[in-house]
Amino acid sequence: MLVLGIETSCDETAAALVSDGAILSNVIASQVDLHARFGGVVPEVAARKHVEVIGYVVKEAVDSAGKTLGDIEAVAVTSKYGLIGCLLVGVAAAKSLAYTLDVPLVGVHHIEGHIFANALSHPRLPMPHVCLTVSGGHTMLVLVKDKCKYEVLGNTLDDAAGEAFDKIAKFLGLGFPGGPTIDRLSAQGDRAAFNFSRSLSKSKRLDFSFSGLKTAVVNMFKDKDKALLPVPDIAASFQEAVVDHLVSKTLQGAARKGVSAIAVTGGVAMNSRLRQVFSEAGRREGYQVLFTRPELCGDNAAMVAAAGTARLAYGDVAGLDLSATPGVPLESVA
Repeated sequence: MLVLGIETSCDETAAALVSDGAILSNVIASQVDLHARFGGVVPEVAARKHVEVIGYVVKEAVDSAGKTLGDIEAVAVTSKYGLIGCLLVGVAAAKSLAYTLDVPLVGVHHIEGHIFANALSHPRLPMPHVCLTVSGGHTMLVLVKDKCKYEVLGNTLDDAAGEAFDKIAKFLGLGFPGGPTIDRLSAQGDRAAFNFSRSLSKSKRLDFSFSGLKTAVVNMFKDKDKALLPVPDIAASFQEAVVDHLVSKTLQGAARKGVSAIAVTGGVAMNSRLRQVFSEAGRREGYQVLFTRPELCGDNAAMVAAAGTARLAYGDVAGLDLSATPGVPLESVA
């Protein structure tokens, strides 16, 4: 089945065509440069940009796949979990297309999309497995029991991991987005230079917290001359604390649920140190650790189309009254 996916949950306008697990096109119009001047994503600005480019992105996805609109057999769109104004743009576009083409419409939860990015990257992904979705807006640990069947094990209690990276990068004057810059600088720094605390390290809960770590970094250096700060050492020590927290809680979750595989997805899954530590821990503890392909880690529409395809197999079709709902728990769509 040829499915058009549409993703506008945050600051990426994306459309893709996926046919039975094969990605025929995956077009992403990034807004990174637009929001860099603000040091983070401005929801109203993001939504207006989605309105401006959504038509062009869909057309490019169809054309680059060598297809026509008439070939599309279903439309899947991120309708749950994201910025409300941004979600509304994608949902409106998807409903218009589904109505015009007279094809089924499927609403997809954003985190479910990231989980299906793993399936696109690893067609033989073991079930069940534990999936860590870690990005600028989300840090969530999920037991994936089977396709479209989930149990949320842990969530962030405050900042998402990627958000913490961005805030520390802004504090250090490194620009936006901060994750790639901190990752690059960390290679030049000493990971043991500063012993930043690991939140919830003694707790049996599988939740995450990065606000305290962020505050500790700021408080330690806020009165210092920024020009004299050992930025690579700070970046490396901060990154190490984030990575330790993510890996530790994920391993706890995997052990508790008795799975043999761990999947890691989301924008922060591209972090080189996270991949290194996870891979080493997997070998040591006997887990198969699978990372989403880099081009599918960030927000994209191929993952939405893949999730939509799976939901169609369960008969999950939305009506034209489909609405954008930003705060829906993942369990509610399982």
